Amino acid sequence: MSEIVWTHFSVRRTLRDAGLIVVGSLIYAIGIDCFEVPNGLAAGGFTGIATITYAIAGSQGVYLPVGAQTIAMNALLLLVVEMRTHNNKYVIRSVAGILLSGIFTDLLAPLAPNLSQGDLLLSALWGGVMVGVGIGIVFLSGGNTGGTDIVAQFLSKRTGAPVGTVSVCVDAVIVAASIPVFSLGNALYATVAMFIAGKVVDAVVDGPRSERVAYIISEHHEEIANDVMYDLGRGCTELQARGTWSGNNRSLLFCVLDRSETTHLKDIVAHRDPDAIVIISEVHEAFGEGFRRLSP
Repeated sequence: MSEIVWTHFSVRRTLRDAGLIVVGSLIYAIGIDCFEVPNGLAAGGFTGIATITYAIAGSQGVYLPVGAQTIAMNALLLLVVEMRTHNNKYVIRSVAGILLSGIFTDLLAPLAPNLSQGDLLLSALWGGVMVGVGIGIVFLSGGNTGGTDIVAQFLSKRTGAPVGTVSVCVDAVIVAASIPVFSLGNALYATVAMFIAGKVVDAVVDGPRSERVAYIISEHHEEIANDVMYDLGRGCTELQARGTWSGNNRSLLFCVLDRSETTHLKDIVAHRDPDAIVIISEVHEAFGEGFRRLSP
């Protein structure tokens, strides 16, 4: 019986992931064709390189499809991914994302209107949003649309530099290479599009970060914990801490709550102990009772 249930879940998950890849790749292609490529925004990655070569070839009367270029550039990297990860599901999803995003980009190119009509700011804003949403949706499937991240990881291992730094440098080189082909202004707006796309990808993958975690150190920790549990309806965990200066043992309360509940929490603490130490920080994700269910 359990095998039947697991098979049903596996099929449903596969169909869900396939739908995410199709939808994400289509949105990504719309962002590229309607905003970035027609306005000369080479916003990093293999698509940025393809945008540059597309413009150069076009000036010589040669049509060099952007999507086909990205598929060709990603082909070699797919071999590297397969050899290093040994994760067939990841490779399959990545292949699907790369192929569909490239194919949709070329299919829509003759049909897609230039929605920003040369307005570089509008192109950067909406191009970044659409590309970021598309990539983020594909990421939710467990795959990706390819790109220079693998190149950055390879260079990071060779140089010892952080992957994030190397990735930014690689994209910066691509954007800089677009200056002679388009203009310095186009390159600056391409940087804006690249930044927005990165932020939108994080927002799509992580979701709205509404949860907060609070750390409370107070002599009246028992009263505060009681109010949090019964007034806010939130669980509260007591941890043992020790002051390095005084050497005294102190109780530290740990509580995860919604953003809208932080004001109520501060009122509770202020009422019980105005001198309490309260630290509130953002949480990327929270699962369990009172929050989202953690599913496989």
